[in-house]
Parts: sequence; structure tokens; C-alpha cells
Amino acid sequence: MKKTFQSFVFGCRVNEAERIKLDSELMEAGFTVDLASPSFIIINTCAITGKAEREAKQLIYQLRKKHQQAQIVLTGCSATLWQKYNNGNIKLVDIVVPNNQKSRLISLLHTSEVCNKAKPMFAVPYNKAHNDKFRHSNRLIVKIQDGCHRFCSYCIVPYLRGMPQSQKIKDIVSYINSFNPTPSEVVLSAINTESFGKDTGESLVDLIQSVLRNTNVPRIAFGSIHPWSITSEFIEFYKTTLSKEERFINFFHVPIQSGSSPILKRMRREYQISDVIKQLKKIQHIRLDALIATDIIVGYLDETDEEFNQTVNVLTKSPISRLHVFRFSNREHTAAYYLKKQHTEPTPDVKKERSYTLLALSKKKMELFTNSLVGLKSNALVIATNEKETKVLLDNHIEGKMRDKHVLPGQIVHVTIRAAKDGYVFCDLIS
Repeated sequence: MKKTFQSFVFGCRVNEAERIKLDSELMEAGFTVDLASPSFIIINTCAITGKAEREAKQLIYQLRKKHQQAQIVLTGCSATLWQKYNNGNIKLVDIVVPNNQKSRLISLLHTSEVCNKAKPMFAVPYNKAHNDKFRHSNRLIVKIQDGCHRFCSYCIVPYLRGMPQSQKIKDIVSYINSFNPTPSEVVLSAINTESFGKDTGESLVDLIQSVLRNTNVPRIAFGSIHPWSITSEFIEFYKTTLSKEERFINFFHVPIQSGSSPILKRMRREYQISDVIKQLKKIQHIRLDALIATDIIVGYLDETDEEFNQTVNVLTKSPISRLHVFRFSNREHTAAYYLKKQHTEPTPDVKKERSYTLLALSKKKMELFTNSLVGLKSNALVIATNEKETKVLLDNHIEGKMRDKHVLPGQIVHVTIRAAKDGYVFCDLIS
């Protein structure tokens, strides 16, 4: 029988990379994308917060109502969490594939026990069915590593994804080269970049060098780079090679989580914030137009006004321009969850106020950064077009707008930055 599917994804870029790879492998195995009446609905879930779990449940209810004959396949971190702890939500779906069994998902769907009903066919082409913001602009997210050994006290991910496992560089390169047409941009994504290559005898520097040498991808970027990855070796490689390489995107998303040393200690983030900021300043010194971003958690256990103000002061003086702010969510089964009886958690109102303070700081710093780019030239990837404007991503992942509409998503153009406002830049096409 012919088999059809539709897929959904929540959470991080690693999840999106897994979804892209799984979709491709399903089609190679004889499955067809069908948005109207899929045989299987595959949901790759996230569990980093309670909100992520709730969103997955809401989608399951919606899909169950819309596609009553489809079998819902749940994978990812919520699936792993629900199965591991016998959560009643597991009864909402037909098939559960935890993270450590993802490689068996396709063979499982091929079994006669699962595929026992024929479904009507209303198949649509893959590239139209998956018209997401990445593939629409011919960007490819590639998972280079999974798992984490850090066990930060607030984080449930190591319990759901296990210990670190790296993809071999030759396999990453082969995967990138398997796409036709060649992706306009590859985003290398990991659960923890620090762990990349520790189990294979390779390194991030080895990976970047190999992708540059052995693929024709015009743009290469990282999703996130963890603080432990910004080593002296990496800084030297960036200074001597990457900062001068037109194909490398000068965007560094380095999740520091807090600027307060006592908070970082309680979070079990084993670094000194002063050391991290020192390394980030070196990146800024090498390339003033490199965008540095971070994740910050507000309202962690026992976070005082003084400790929050320490974070504000560190971020204000740092080279970090973009802040992604999260209000602490105390996840069951984490170390923080079991410590909550001995510690005080800031109230929702306090978390909200602190979040707004940092978002205002981020807006101010982004305006300063984008204003500093006016007059510069950049390679830019077209990500969307409409009747009014064209949106592009510069070579530091700042989003820009331009009037010229005679370009297509996925195309790389050369632009001059004419003006900046509200964190965006406005560009003119260089003919």
C-alpha cells in the first residue's frame, strides 16, 4: 500500500534539523507528503518548558479532530518524557518513539501491524508541503551533535536526550552534499557544541574547515555556540580564518543564561561570567559587525534584586546586542525541581518585570548595533518576498528589508545598508 504523512515540529533548531532529515528519509523509503489526508502525522516535540508540552497537547487535539483516521506518531523530548514517567498524555497518541529510538521510526511505520489501513491519496510536492521559513529560502539546518553531559540544574534535556553523541564530519559533509539544489545556507546545530567531536576525535574547527573545503554551500552558520566552545583555539581560528571567509556568517548565539556569578553557580553553569565576556569582546574586536546574541533566564531560584541587577550591568557593558529572555520554568525531574522546597522562587510578577527590563535593554542595544552597520556592504540571503518589500538576512543574520522585488527566496544578493530602525536595516541592491 502507499503510505502518506505530514510532519510538525516544536522547539529548537536541532528538532527542526531532525524533522528535515526524517522527512527526506521517509520519502526515500516510499512515503509521500499528504496534507489533506495523511496516514501518519509525525510530531517532533520539545519539553524545555511546560508551555512546550502544552503546545504539543493542543496540536494533538487539533489534529485528532481534523484527521480522525490518521495515526499520530509522537517523538522528541515530550514523547520521551511522557513515556519515561508514565505520563497520562501518552494515551493521546497512537505511536510513541522516544529520542533514543528515532532511528527505528521509519522501519516501525513500515510494519504491517501499523500500516493496516489504506488511506486516500491527495499528495502534494514536498517543497510546497513544507513551505517553512528555512526550506522556503533554501536554508538547511543540520544536526551535528545530540545529548549533553552538563546537567544544568534547571534543564531537563540531558535526561531526555542522553549523553553526548556526535555525527562524524564525513557524514555531515555527505548529508549536506546530498541535497539538490545545493542549500544557499547551512546552519550547523547542536544540543551542546562543547561536546562535538569529543567521542569521534574531531572538533568544531575540523568541522568548519571540512564544510568549507568539501561543499559548495555559499553560506555557513551556527545555530548556537555554547560558552565552553569559545576557546582560545576557536578565537585564533576565527581571527586568522573565519573572520575573513565570505562564506561564514558572523553570528554568535552564546547562551550564558545569567550575568550573576551566584546564579550561575546555582544553575551549575561551570564558568566565570567574566571569562565568557572577555572571549566575546575578542570576537567583537576582530569583527565589529559580528552579531553576538544570548539566552537569559530570569527568576531563577532565590534570584534577588541584587543578582538580577548584576545580570543587567554585565549585559549593558558586554558586546552582546540581542537578548532572548526566558522566565524560569521549574521543570519536574530536574535538580531545581527537587531543590524548590529549600529555595524561594520569584513570583510571576517579578519574573515579568525582570523580563521586560531585559527586553527593553535588548531593544536599545539592537538599535545601537544596527545603526553601526549603516553604510556597510553585505552579502544577503533573500528569505521572503511580497508586493511591498523583500526580506533578506545579512552576513551576520541581521534581518534587512529592501524595495527591489525582482529576486527570489534562496537567492544571494549584494546590498548596501542604507538605514536602520527598530532593529531592522534597510538595504539597496548593488547591481
